[in-house]
Amino acid sequence: MVTPESHVKRDFLVKALNELFILSESRGKESSGIAVKNPVQQSIFVLKQPTPASKFIKTKEYDKFLNESLSGIFQMQNGLGLNAPFGVIAHARLVTNGGQDDNENNQPVIKNGTVGVHNGIIVNVDELWKKYSHLKRIYQVDTEIFLDIFSEKFNSTNDMEGSVISAFNEIYGAASVALLNNNTNTLVLATNTGSLYYIANKLNNILIFASENYILKSFSRNIHLQSVIGDYSIEWLKPYHGVIVDYSGNEFLSKFNFTDQRSSKRVSVYSERDKLINLSGQRYISNDAFYITRLNSSANEKLLEYNLSEISHLRRCSKCLLPETFPFIEYDKNGVCNYCHSYVPIRFKGEAQLDSVVEKYKSSDGNPDCIVTFSGGRDSSFGLHYVKQVLKMNPIAYTYDWGMVTDLARRNQARICGKLGIEHILISADINKKRDNIRKNVSAWLKRPHLGTIPLFMAGDKQYFYYANQLSKINKISLVVLCENKLETTSFKTGFCGIRPNFGTEHTYTLNVLQKLKMLFFYAREYAANPSYINSSIIDTLDSFRSYYLISHDYLNLFDYLKWDELVIEKTLRNEYDWELSPDTITTWRIGDGTAAFYNYIYYTVAGFSEFDTFRSNQIREGMLSRDEALQLVNQENKPRYESVKWYLDTIHLDFDDTIKRINQIPKLYRK
Repeated sequence: MVTPESHVKRDFLVKALNELFILSESRGKESSGIAVKNPVQQSIFVLKQPTPASKFIKTKEYDKFLNESLSGIFQMQNGLGLNAPFGVIAHARLVTNGGQDDNENNQPVIKNGTVGVHNGIIVNVDELWKKYSHLKRIYQVDTEIFLDIFSEKFNSTNDMEGSVISAFNEIYGAASVALLNNNTNTLVLATNTGSLYYIANKLNNILIFASENYILKSFSRNIHLQSVIGDYSIEWLKPYHGVIVDYSGNEFLSKFNFTDQRSSKRVSVYSERDKLINLSGQRYISNDAFYITRLNSSANEKLLEYNLSEISHLRRCSKCLLPETFPFIEYDKNGVCNYCHSYVPIRFKGEAQLDSVVEKYKSSDGNPDCIVTFSGGRDSSFGLHYVKQVLKMNPIAYTYDWGMVTDLARRNQARICGKLGIEHILISADINKKRDNIRKNVSAWLKRPHLGTIPLFMAGDKQYFYYANQLSKINKISLVVLCENKLETTSFKTGFCGIRPNFGTEHTYTLNVLQKLKMLFFYAREYAANPSYINSSIIDTLDSFRSYYLISHDYLNLFDYLKWDELVIEKTLRNEYDWELSPDTITTWRIGDGTAAFYNYIYYTVAGFSEFDTFRSNQIREGMLSRDEALQLVNQENKPRYESVKWYLDTIHLDFDDTIKRINQIPKLYRK
């Protein structure tokens, strides 16, 4: 928020700041911060804490900060109107680069006379520090390099607009920034994704900004803004646009735009993985070359079992890969399983029908016309690319972060949103609470392991559907696009609950009402047998069932229309966006999901198969892979992912050695 001399009162200012803090908390609850430019004292005051915004504004430190930072700005005579120009920026943070416990990494970031807040991720941050080796890196947070590049340019040219553009031309990834400089009474807003909105009134004596249109709409309504500032409008700062707000009495608002100078440049970061996937279309799978096997493995890494020699003796379907340990599996005299016999090939509706369906939703003015659910995984990343580049729509990317969206996934989100200029709305849960609930459920599970209750580890992510519906409603965008790969069916998860698939029907993998009730009874039995499940996670579990099975999912699934092609997707993401790959596996699937490596380790170690076996089996049935090719792939994909499993257990605060030893003690289904 910025304003020159006016009759805005201190009480209104504090109320407005608090309201904006609370509304912005949905984007991140791990830290909060505020910076105030006080021209009377010729200083920028900064306060930040590793605290959610709703708690931050109730602290004594916050009250003291406001009193000190606003000193001299408000005249005491006849009320509390402004006596001097005023600027403030604030932030509610979702932690990416740099932990929030080191307060220097929290927003706002201070560097070389500039204070800034930044949403997004700069993925080439290490490359830039090498390029600008004369600049001194102090923090872990990626915002620092942006401020350094900006400050170096501005200090030599005094060109605010050119300095901002120079910084954007250097970065790769997503950035929406607000900057205050100690030597000027100006605020700079700029974005390469469009994740910035601002309120400007007709008198041009106040500007208020936020990351989302909905935040400003709610803010305006909640504090009756028009009665304070008069007529106003909410403006969208489109991708590759910026504004400079001069609140010293000169031209109040000046706009500028820039282009993505890096759009044609590849930023090659991870080349090792390309040894395993030739982007011309040929896969290379070699046990000798597979880099997960290291000579100097750590002691706890060696605890991870990889029982391929035993598992390879399991009887498998002669057509697909499903083994005899798969729930409810049966083989005919030719060795073909009942899942193959019941399989109904996917019938795609085609690109022509897709074009026809979306045509009525397209906006003519460049404003957002659809919401794309965006996990940062390969399918949603490709889907966002397709919606923007092929369908020529203007999507908002939506992510629900429940604590298990990995930094790798976030970096890939930044690559795509930054390059395509796509607004990214990220709704963050109370991540510490979510992770604590995961820990409680995993700890309970370890006391009485059952393969049917593993989905409790993921109960906290299903509100994803609820918030997708909410975003659609509040943004008045009726088209929500899902990028769900129809080959990813995992009926074994309900199978281990004792629920038999609907063999012989087109809906083999969906549950009817009776089956849903049977699932509820199964979980009720497990809870009764293991009271450790009765903990704070129950609310998440019940809400998960409601969100997944009971609320409306009236979405357009892109892959109902497009044939899913793994190599096309991988080539597009790597060639167009330098999409990042995980160093601990050959697969590009599930690498942005922090929990997948852990639960797949359990399934494979105990039952002799994982999600990869069902996925590759569906590819065989669709004629995408031969059985030999698929078997070779799963033997690599099912190798334990040490780094990912270690990250997961560290994140939920469970001891790696104790947890893995307990899992390894579970009786194996393939040992008679």
